[in-house]
Amino acid sequence: MKTLNFAVSINSPKEKVWRTMLDQNTYRQWAAAFAEGCYYEGSWEKGEKIKFLGPGGGEGMTSEIAENRVFELVSIRHLGYIMNGVEDTESPEIKAWAPSYENYTFIESDGATEVRVEMESTDELAEMLAGLWPKALESLKSLCESGRG
Repeated sequence: MKTLNFAVSINSPKEKVWRTMLDQNTYRQWAAAFAEGCYYEGSWEKGEKIKFLGPGGGEGMTSEIAENRVFELVSIRHLGYIMNGVEDTESPEIKAWAPSYENYTFIESDGATEVRVEMESTDELAEMLAGLWPKALESLKSLCESGRG
């Protein structure tokens, strides 16, 4: 496992950045950097289940919210994959990396918000994520600063 870190400074208050990052409609826009049409089902509330799904809905990740401090931090505990609509949290392949965490931290200073993403990744996915997260964060920045978020 590798720990990956990404950050972006956005000229918007953290409340707006938070809402833009987590709202279903704007989530779909910035997360399109990972896969056009991806979305989530579930809740961002602590202890709640959340699924991150690809455009068809049959593939993705099953997770739960480990922590939610409004406008400050969201911690996602990834528990397994969804393949052909079936959740896998028990296979040896999944047990090799799960649980893993993905954390979003929001720090506001002088009207700008720094979003920090820290996530644990398998070695196989690390390079791909290193290329995609900066694009996703730039898209989030654009949504927030253009007023579309």
